[in-house]
Parts: sequence; C-alpha cells; structure tokens
Amino acid sequence: MASAAVATHSRAGEASVELPFANGHRRLVTFPGKRPLILLTHRPPQLETPFSVFNEGLITPNDAFFVRYHLAALPTEIDPAAFRLEVKGLVKTPLSLSLDELKKMESVEVTAVNQCSGNSRGFFNPRVSGGQLANGAMGNAKWRGVRLKDVLTKAGVAEGARQVVCDGLDKGVAPATPDFVKALEIDHALDGEIIIAWEMNGEELPWLNGYPLRLVVPGHYGTYWVKHLNSLTVINDAFPGFWMASGYRIPDTAGGCVEPGTVPGKTVPIQKFKIRSFLTSLTDGATLPAGRPATLRGIAFDSGNGLTEVQVSFDGGHRWQSADLGADAGRYSFREWKYNWTPTTAGPVEIRCRAFNRIGETQAMEPLWNPAGYMRNVVETTKVTVA
Repeated sequence: MASAAVATHSRAGEASVELPFANGHRRLVTFPGKRPLILLTHRPPQLETPFSVFNEGLITPNDAFFVRYHLAALPTEIDPAAFRLEVKGLVKTPLSLSLDELKKMESVEVTAVNQCSGNSRGFFNPRVSGGQLANGAMGNAKWRGVRLKDVLTKAGVAEGARQVVCDGLDKGVAPATPDFVKALEIDHALDGEIIIAWEMNGEELPWLNGYPLRLVVPGHYGTYWVKHLNSLTVINDAFPGFWMASGYRIPDTAGGCVEPGTVPGKTVPIQKFKIRSFLTSLTDGATLPAGRPATLRGIAFDSGNGLTEVQVSFDGGHRWQSADLGADAGRYSFREWKYNWTPTTAGPVEIRCRAFNRIGETQAMEPLWNPAGYMRNVVETTKVTVA
C-alpha cells in the first residue's frame, strides 16, 4: 500500500528567502519527496519552486516541482491495487478501471509546462488577495499516461454530451467546503491532447503532484490538472460547481484584464496560458565585470502555438536583439534561449526579455491587471550592475 505523511515537514536547519515584493519573507521547508521549497501555506500544502531551479535545465526535477492544493483533507493512503478510475454519466458503458487496466492501454508522453493561474501574483499592483507567489509556481515535466480521449471512447460518449466533470481524492475538512471539481468541454476532452498521467519524468507521480493519476492539460493553467484523479462524469450541461462557476474566472475582455482596482462586468473561466519568457542565469543585484563576455540564459513558453523568437534589451526596451533559441522539446515545453553579451560600460543595467510566437503574440511592456491576480505575462526586468 502506498502512503505519504503529507502533514509533516522538516524544520532542521530551516532556511528562508526574501521574495521581491512586500511581505515577501518565506521559509524553505522540506515535505515528503521534495527538496527545500518555498512555503506559502502548510495546510493545504502550497510550495513554490525556488527560481534558481529553472536555470538547472529545461525539465523541472520531481523533487523541485511546485505544489498547489486547494483543500486540506489530502489522501494519505492509497492502495494501488484497489484504486479505481470511475467513468460514468452520459456514457454507453460505465467503467471502473484499475491502474493495471489503464496501463495496458496505449500510452503516450508529452513534455508540458504546468503553471498555476496565480503564478507571479505577488507582483500585482494594486495587490490582490490570494497566495502571494513569485515566479516559481510553474514547472516543466515529461508526463506519461493514457489519452483522456481513449478512456472516454472506451466508455462510449453518449449523444448530447457537453462537458466532462473531473474529480480527485482531495476533500475539504468542513462539510460546507466546495469540493475541488473541474470541467472540460467535451470537444477539448476528446481532442487527443489531454492525458491521464501516472508517470512524471520517468518515475511514478510524486504523492504531492497527484499520485497515482492526474490530468495533464497541455497549454492550460494548472487549475484543470486535477490531482489524485478518480472520477470522470460526462454531463449534458455546464457544470455549476464553485470552482467553475465562481472560482478561477477572469474578466471577459481582450487580454482578460480590467483597469487596476476595478471590477469586471462579466467573467469567463480561465483557460490557456499567455506567452512568457524569463532570464534565469542572472538575478536582481548580480554584478558582471565590464569587458568580459557573458552568456545569458533563459526560458520561454506559450500555450502551444509555437515560439518563433526571443529578444533581449539592455536599454529599457528601446532596442532589442534576437537571442538564440535552443532545441524544441515540444510545443508545450519550456524552450531555452541564450544571448552572448559583453557589457562595456560600468553602471546599472536593466535586462529585459520578450518572446514571440507563430500567431504574433508577445508580452506586454506594462503589467496587465485583474482582481484575481491571474495570467501575469509582462516583459520581465532583471536589474544588474556592470563594474
């Protein structure tokens, strides 16, 4: 029987970090299966990846991958032999599938970024409620599992189906707490890209990342990546649950934003990522010697349209130079970029980077705002000193 003591963490030699916004002091803590991560909340577990991890390589190691739960009653024991994925509702043949049965179906692998909707929320101005995260609520992994489409096809989706309701084993402590349940439009569920994953970076899913099964919804924010997945229900209407009808919604405007401090008149469920890029090899406050060549490195990603260029600026965004793009690991993956730079003049420098994709999307020079603190994708600035 698999189990995990998710309610404990190590305090021995505990360190801390200072995130670059007000009230940004955070402890680094060690949960089961994880290296020291940035603690946002203990119950439910919310752990942010230290940003330095993203300079280690395109794939985020399992033990460094961020953790985001909404409900505090996590499963602490799961018998893999007894575990079942239930497929029900508007299907011709309801199913109760064991892990072995799922693993006998055709498996697929996708390299994809999982990003929390509120990644970078701590930088919003005016500030908004919710977890005050820096840029570490994201990660890139190789996920293996079975296509959601194949599971639904095996059950036989009946006529009139509109959505697939996805539920996992985590629950609220209080009876009145809305269960964390998400819904996918039926055409999306059947497009062949979403997988029910049991493997992450060549190993079984870590407990805190959804063991034994989780949804992988490439190009979409992590709210749809349901952990400990054990139930799929096909319905003929829009699911009215809290986490679709009230939670994880954005303004129904171009860009999903409104004027800072205002309230949107209409909202829609959050869906796909916005395009983003980061400099990973330098952080604010770094010092570089004048006249010595330096290789800048970073990452970029979008919702799957395909990156075409990353540019770098050293003068506040007035002039831009194209960086070299690294190997393409798949359209849903991080992609590395590099730029060889020899600083010549001593003094402060603000390094900016921005990405472009095949449909012409890029990053805003000024941050956009919404009341939930979602979807930040501003051109990021790293302040360094040349000496």
